[in-house]
Amino acid sequence: MAAKRKTPATDGCCDVAAQSCCRVDSLVTVDERGQMILPKELRERAGIKGGEKLAVIACEAAGIVCCLCLVKAEALGGYAKAVLGPLLKEIAP
Repeated sequence: MAAKRKTPATDGCCDVAAQSCCRVDSLVTVDERGQMILPKELRERAGIKGGEKLAVIACEAAGIVCCLCLVKAEALGGYAKAVLGPLLKEIAP
C-alpha cells in the first residue's frame, strides 16, 4: 500500500479550521479570465462596495499556495501591524 502524499491541502497548511473566527462562507468560481464574483450578501456583510481595493494575501506551504485571504486595503496597515508587531518585539533589543 502506497503512503498518502502530504500536501498543504491534506496536511492543514494554515490550520484555518482551528481559528474560531474563520469559516467557509461561500464557494466562488474562477472564470477563464481569472475573475470571480463575491456573493452580494457577503459583500454587504463585509461592507465591500464597487471599486473598493482588496489585498490578496497568499499563504504557502511546501512551495504551494494553499490559502488565499482578502483584506480591505484600508485595513491592511492595521493587519500588518497586528501580525508583525509581536515579531518585531521579539527581535528588537
